[in-house]
Amino acid sequence: MIDSYDLNNEIQFLAKSEIRLKIIGELEKNPKTVKELVNTTNITYSSISSNLVKLEERNYVIKKKNKYHLKPLSKIYYRNLMDFKMSVDLINSFDDFWGRHNIDQLTLDSIQNINDLKDSELIKTTPLDIYKTHNTIKEKMITSKSLKAIFPYLHPEYPQLIENILKNNGKVEIVLPRNMFSKMILEINEDIRKPATAKGDLKVYATSKELNLYLTLCDDTMSLGLFKNDGSFDQNRLLISSSEKSQKWANNLFTSIKEKM
Repeated sequence: MIDSYDLNNEIQFLAKSEIRLKIIGELEKNPKTVKELVNTTNITYSSISSNLVKLEERNYVIKKKNKYHLKPLSKIYYRNLMDFKMSVDLINSFDDFWGRHNIDQLTLDSIQNINDLKDSELIKTTPLDIYKTHNTIKEKMITSKSLKAIFPYLHPEYPQLIENILKNNGKVEIVLPRNMFSKMILEINEDIRKPATAKGDLKVYATSKELNLYLTLCDDTMSLGLFKNDGSFDQNRLLISSSEKSQKWANNLFTSIKEKM
């Protein structure tokens, strides 16, 4: 059994050497000779050889005939280390989004799978386009046939946008504060709202609990907004993505928060 001290040492052993990481990355694809590693990594023969010796001594690789093979446990170390590196890169690339913002309502699962948002784009308002984040969401809702959303606030245009989705036989699920429930419901045309509710096409979950994030899932696009640490919603920044993984990430987060309400 590996204790935490040994595990930290192993991670440091790998993380401190870009050469060792490149070697393991290549061997994860398939076994290779020293010459093949030199060709695929563009690292000198002597550097490859010396690091292979170290990896072999630490039981990361095994030599069979003239090829080096990666051991199963080494693959686990490598993949977890790369996942962590990607998470750090993602957070750093959107530092002004994640930094100084409240992420308490993100579930453990959503944090562990934060790399699913790696293809996201950060939408920011500008002095010449102060409604850029809102209009980005609005455009998606206008063309969407379905909507899942967590609305910590109610924009005046949301009821009409939701009504249009229902009018086109779409499906809508929303989590919002209890004090916003009546206002939103009553602004949707009754002739559209009642049949949609009866069919299960409109589901609204009102909560007395505090909502500390903004989330929408429109057909093929998800968006995420956060509150600042001072408690105010940051309407100037929005993370948006159309990747399949981000859709799944957003759907899981929505479901988890909805069930807790």
